[in-house]
This record gives sequence, C-alpha cells and structure tokens, in this order.
Amino acid sequence: MERTSLRLDKLGLIAGNGKFPLLVLEAARRQNISVVVAAIREETFPEIEEVATRVQQGSQPAAVHWLRLGQLGKLIEIFSDAGVKTAMMAGQVRHVQLFGSSRPDWRMMRLLLSLRQKNTDSLIGGIVRVLEQEGIQLIDSTLLLQDLLADKGVLTRRKLTTEEKRDIEYGLRIAREIARLDLGQTVVVKDQAVVAVEAMEGTDETLRRAARLVNGQRLTLIKVSKPEQDMRFDVPVVGLQTLHVLHECNVTALAVDAGKTLLLDRQQFLETADRMKIAVFAV
Repeated sequence: MERTSLRLDKLGLIAGNGKFPLLVLEAARRQNISVVVAAIREETFPEIEEVATRVQQGSQPAAVHWLRLGQLGKLIEIFSDAGVKTAMMAGQVRHVQLFGSSRPDWRMMRLLLSLRQKNTDSLIGGIVRVLEQEGIQLIDSTLLLQDLLADKGVLTRRKLTTEEKRDIEYGLRIAREIARLDLGQTVVVKDQAVVAVEAMEGTDETLRRAARLVNGQRLTLIKVSKPEQDMRFDVPVVGLQTLHVLHECNVTALAVDAGKTLLLDRQQFLETADRMKIAVFAV
C-alpha cells in the first residue's frame, strides 16, 4: 500500500508496548515531523530512548517523557507544555494493567468513575474525549505505516490447506462475534472447533493455553478487527514475536483482516512465516 503523507509539524505519541511506536518514530523522521513521546513505564520498551536519540529532529533528539499508567493529568500536561495539538496511540496497553498496581491520578479517577463499563472501548474512548476537551486531537494510528497494512489474500508462498480453510471460515464467525462484544479479537481453532478465546490475557497467552489443551496438535489462529474498527486505537498488530509464539504452539495458519491489521517488519515477517511453514491469509 502507498504511504500517506501526514501534513503536520509536531506529533504527540502515546507509546504502548511492542515495536509499533518505534516504527512510528522512524516514519515520523522520514516525514520531518517533530515527535513528543509519552512513554508508559509499565508498557513501553526501553529501546524507545535509543530510537528517539537516533531520530534527530534538527539538532535535538525526539523528546521522551516517562509516566505511569493512569497519569492522565501528566499526559495532558506533557502535550500541552510542548504545544502538541495532534496525537497518536501506538502499541498495546494491556487492559489487565488497570487491575494491577497502577494508581490513577485524579483526572483518570474522575474518568473511571464516569464510565458505566470499563471495557477497552469505553476506557480508551473516554481518554480520547478528555484529550479532545483539552484541544488534543487523536488521529489514525496507522497513518504513517500504511505500507505495513495487510493486503487481501494469501500473503505467504505457503498456501492454505483444505483443513485450514475450513477452520478459518468457521473461526471468522466466532472471532467477529467476540470482537463485537469487545471480549477480545482472537480465537484459536482446531477441526472447526474453538479451542481458546482471547480475553484480557492477550494473544500470546491465549495461544499457549490452546496448545496445552490439544497437547501440541496443529492449530489455526484467527485475529480480527472490531466491527467499525476505530483506527485511532486498538488496531490489530502481528509481528515477529507473534510468529515465534505461533511456531512454538504449532499454529500452521494465521488469518487477519485486510486493510486493518499491521504486519510489523512486513517483509521479514512474511519470509519468516514461510520458513516456519505458517500460511498467512488476509480476508
């Protein structure tokens, strides 16, 4: 896919875990966009400091500010002080962290108390509304990485078997339903039966649980976007780490949504999938 040029001088980056925010930083450099990073201590990879130093903006590295999960007031302060009017979320922030040791500040606490539900859509949607009230617009998290979005069809040299096609056809219906209910976005299928459904534990732990249940037999993974996916947040992402877990759990086929799933390190991802004999299909 052709890369979209983002016409702005400064971008606020809310960085979750994984390589996604690191790639956004690199892409912003190529478009001469100054970036102010809000890095979440419980989630963001420490490597973001090194990437920010390497991504020079004029004579200065990209600014990285560390904050705890739940410090919504500090996030607003960081962006406001830097003159940020446009922001992007990149990288997962695990929902389960909100039930751990994080201590919400008064801005986050007020938001949490105002929510009738505390599922992913409600929580992130609430944060988006607070940011907008402060004059900070959140934009599509894939805008700088559109060439990494999955194209429709089989993406690997290794094609789907008949059994895998049946598993995907069956699993897609289930995965779309749990995504609609905002339970998760992933199901693991074997012989047209659901072995595991993703919830708060995330894709990797869902896969490992499925592998234990079938004693290492062959599996198929289906990972979808939500109905009317809001591309500003919670966009499905798969990368090299995903492939290693798939291989570990004897998953031989991966199905994702075309145009709404990021393939991090796309070329290396697909070459590695072929070496591991894992078929990748975008529907």
